[in-house]
Amino acid sequence: MVDPPLRRGQQKGPNVLDDAGTKKAVCGKDASSTEKGGYEDAKGAHSDSNFGTKDCTRTTRGDGLSGALPCPARPIPIDEAAMILDFLLGMFSNDLAIDLGTANTLIYVKGEGIVCNEPSVVAVQKDARGGRRVLAVGAEAKKMLGRTPGSIVAIRPLKDGVIADFEITEAMLRYFIHKIHNRKALVRPRIIICVPFGVTEVEKRAVRESAESAGAREVYLIEEPMAAAIGAGLPITEPTGNMIVDIGGGTTEVAVISLKGVVFSKSIRVGGDKMDEAIVQYIKRKYNLLVGERTAELIKITIGSAYPGNEIQTMEIKGRDLVAGVPKTVEVSDEEIRDSLLEPINQIVDAVRIALERTPPELASDIVDRGITLAGGGALLRNLDVLLREETGLPVMLAEDPLTAVVMGAGKVLDELSLLKDVTIQ
Repeated sequence: MVDPPLRRGQQKGPNVLDDAGTKKAVCGKDASSTEKGGYEDAKGAHSDSNFGTKDCTRTTRGDGLSGALPCPARPIPIDEAAMILDFLLGMFSNDLAIDLGTANTLIYVKGEGIVCNEPSVVAVQKDARGGRRVLAVGAEAKKMLGRTPGSIVAIRPLKDGVIADFEITEAMLRYFIHKIHNRKALVRPRIIICVPFGVTEVEKRAVRESAESAGAREVYLIEEPMAAAIGAGLPITEPTGNMIVDIGGGTTEVAVISLKGVVFSKSIRVGGDKMDEAIVQYIKRKYNLLVGERTAELIKITIGSAYPGNEIQTMEIKGRDLVAGVPKTVEVSDEEIRDSLLEPINQIVDAVRIALERTPPELASDIVDRGITLAGGGALLRNLDVLLREETGLPVMLAEDPLTAVVMGAGKVLDELSLLKDVTIQ
């Protein structure tokens, strides 16, 4: 009886037909048939069912190894080849994760951790023709806020979590990337940048183009709530509801996450900066005293709170008397500062309530058990977790390090290629 003709890709012995219909050796070209119908060569026995295909494995012998290993002659699938190429490129570049925040920029380097945490501030000098020259970036530039002559201005290039000044943002990114990235590296870095949930296509393109112009090989974007949840250690890959509240400098984002996706998200343009502004306005109204944003931030960190504590705290602050026009010192209490923060804090509480109301019932029951996790610099406001616990009746806990949760989450994604494709946005 004559064997039927082989189809393309059909196995017969150690050979397989290629697309042209001719035989070619795929694996085990020196293999011989065994009594049991399998195939083996000098190094071991090939898998019977997959011999001659890309899935062939070989049980090794005589070289100190054991177990089924991939046959070295099998063809490499395209997606696996891409992963290998990506891995090799990664060996020659310092891939970065960047939390491009309104208040601070944090950078995570693959294999090293967080290597940069500086204010998102750039000091520029204007010339007679209207051109701008960068003088300082980061901590050095922040020292100049409110203290510059007419020709120099300290700029925050991001507003409410998105780029407000494209040119200055690009200059800031280039400075940070060149500062961190190994100049001797042969390959430009791959970069993941955190952006607020629901950014527009125009805003996405602005971030990508800024990073590419600053020297990125590839640019991926990840939404801040997703990055914060990963950084806080929440089980985002499981079919359970996880609520994260990320309070940044420009925005607060409340998100419910399940199965590597955002089920619901509520974003409001309220954060640490709005709290600082509220303190400035309160002191101006009550004491006729003008203070700068750096002083307001210091007040917030030192005696600011969202819920009454056991001790009364006070602080001396200095500013300019708006009536007499001379420097003046006054003493303020934590109760006064709490009153000044009432409006922005209530907006955050309302956003959490809305998210809970719109969460599907099954996921809502998970949140009752698991609670709410707070991340971002604003989460460090004293007793904010206590206030949210009182208002919602749910367990509320802070991420291990709220300030770095977002960039640490993006850094973890950088280390896991399979997760990278699932949680980044186009």
